[in-house]
Amino acid sequence: MARKYIDNPNACSLVHTMNIIGNKWKPIILYLLSNGSMRFGMLNTLIPTISKKVLTNQLKELENDGLLLRQSFAEIPPRVEYSLTEKAVGLLPVLRMLSDWANEAYPEMEFEQCRIAESARTPSIETINKQYEP
Repeated sequence: MARKYIDNPNACSLVHTMNIIGNKWKPIILYLLSNGSMRFGMLNTLIPTISKKVLTNQLKELENDGLLLRQSFAEIPPRVEYSLTEKAVGLLPVLRMLSDWANEAYPEMEFEQCRIAESARTPSIETINKQYEP
């Protein structure tokens, strides 16, 4: 199936970002890989509602977008591991902020603790604001 993109005539960075990670599986895949590399079978086990075909497509798209590294090992049986690139590691604080937002916006829900790698600590609001000062 062909990849679907949101039209982006003004080259908006948010639209571009959503075209890359804006479906229901990619943020979950990135979240799972935030603590280290994994094999396809483990990802498939940890996301039981995703089909193997969809997982394969999502991994290929993330790799093509420069967010995943796919490492093949010359073994029998063949082994492939997926890990995050530096570009993807840069997204982890954003994913953590989304998790924090859900905890604050929906206090009536009992979420499990978000286990994004500790190195992906959420920047302070002051740090974020400094990035956007004129």
